[in-house]
Amino acid sequence: MSNIRPIRGEELDIIHFLLEKLGLDPIDFPVAEMVDEYEGGKMGSISLGGNVNGYAVDLIQAEYVDIDDTPVVITLTQDTDGQLLDLDFWKVDFTKLLEYPTPDKLIFGKTPEEQGDQFSS
Repeated sequence: MSNIRPIRGEELDIIHFLLEKLGLDPIDFPVAEMVDEYEGGKMGSISLGGNVNGYAVDLIQAEYVDIDDTPVVITLTQDTDGQLLDLDFWKVDFTKLLEYPTPDKLIFGKTPEEQGDQFSS
């Protein structure tokens, strides 16, 4: 079931931060004003209005540790038309996201040794 709603400011903040981390200008990647929540918003994943049948690539991935100490993987994806597709959240225990992350709480590029077993499959 679809749950279309206006995009939230904190979601735009994360998207813009991730694009800037890639050296991309957010102006070149317009985000729809209305988004579609996956799983009824449980984990925070949203469709950004791209071609849902045209996944092309993960642009960037970051980690976040929710307030219950559960790791969350965040991925910004792009479609085959070059548009943003999803902002995907995957909480490793599949529970509800308790606190939406801010850019300063995102973790990038840690080695498996630095991560420990936290993000291993």
